[in-house]
Amino acid sequence: MKIASLGIVASTALLGLTLSAQAVEISITCGSVGKDAKLCQNNVETWEKQTGHQVKIILMPQSTTVQLALHQQWMASQSTPDVIKSDVIWPGLLANHLVDLSSYVDKSILKQHFPAIVEAGTVKGRLVGIPWFTDVGVLYYRQDLLEKYKLPVPTTWAELATTAKTIQEAERKAGNAKMWGFVWQGRAYEGLTCDALEWIASYGGGAIVNELGQSTVYNPQAIKAIDNVAKWVNTISPPGVLNYAEEDARGLFQSGNAVFMRNWPYAWALSQNEDSPVKGKVGVTVLPKGGQSGQHAGTLGGWQLAVSKYSKHPDIAVDLVLYLTSQERQKKQAIEGSFLPTIVALYQDQAVLEANPFFAQLENSLKNPVVRPSRITGSQYNKVSTAFWNAVHSVLSGRANARDSLKRLSRKLERIRRNRR
Repeated sequence: MKIASLGIVASTALLGLTLSAQAVEISITCGSVGKDAKLCQNNVETWEKQTGHQVKIILMPQSTTVQLALHQQWMASQSTPDVIKSDVIWPGLLANHLVDLSSYVDKSILKQHFPAIVEAGTVKGRLVGIPWFTDVGVLYYRQDLLEKYKLPVPTTWAELATTAKTIQEAERKAGNAKMWGFVWQGRAYEGLTCDALEWIASYGGGAIVNELGQSTVYNPQAIKAIDNVAKWVNTISPPGVLNYAEEDARGLFQSGNAVFMRNWPYAWALSQNEDSPVKGKVGVTVLPKGGQSGQHAGTLGGWQLAVSKYSKHPDIAVDLVLYLTSQERQKKQAIEGSFLPTIVALYQDQAVLEANPFFAQLENSLKNPVVRPSRITGSQYNKVSTAFWNAVHSVLSGRANARDSLKRLSRKLERIRRNRR
């Protein structure tokens, strides 16, 4: 197995015996957040031993925006790695460069997965991505602090803000001057699109666009949601939250300096490491509602595995994909890395639930997630998402109010839609 990071290759010793004279080397992109890289490498190593083939692992940057740019550069030169770890929002952008996997995968296998996640990897009837693991936004909380101050787990954003402020002030008076109430992803990037969609949907404000691609974001509930969040900055959330991505938020929370955190499930396993200051003190639940008439809303994230149509060994690449996305491998990732499986049956698996007690709460969220409009907007998704996160960020940073910003955004989205036709 070989490992490359940002295109710099570091060779390692061949693992296992070469079982076939026809052994070849293929490549795969793997993530570098949490335990992603370690689990990817371990699973690939097992496949290498079983097949005799070699795999070059390309470790990708943490930013999904940078990852997408790298894949687009590779595809433009037709030098894409054989197997691609694809974000659920990429198929509409990359489909023309990917193998249709429909003929390789039995329909009974696809039926094991959540339908919305299989649908995310299907473009114009072509299956271009097989679900590997999924994600949905969740709320982390300091269970010990809620018990200390005899406060319940909040179910609405208003309750969260009140509880966060109460504990933040009390803990600071008790000596922890670094304590903050709530951390999340506020940087102007794709992570803010995920967070902001959750806020808006939780207030009943819909999504960015409708099924026809028409802008729907300029509405009273969406305005209310974003204006409400802007009040958190420098009150219950640090000013620096406007430049936080996932790992920035996790770093503050896991160090013991935040009461609540919005993040993805991967952070659970890391919070329970032996060297974690908050080990045994953390709870996880669904994200709050936008008031009693609102709804719990978590944005669908996650990753699929796809095969490049420029691969010289597509059959072998597909074999690796099917192995890595199998129930056995997904179970391993769930137990060791708290990666959400895409296979429904694993949410009743006792070993999985013992390692991740909160998984049982998320099954309904995965059946009805908040979905980013990547399939609807297709090749224009990057423009849509960028316009959205910039509009929201301008409100959070105090440069605009939500009404004016979302109104301008709506006009821009309509221009993008018209230019697409």
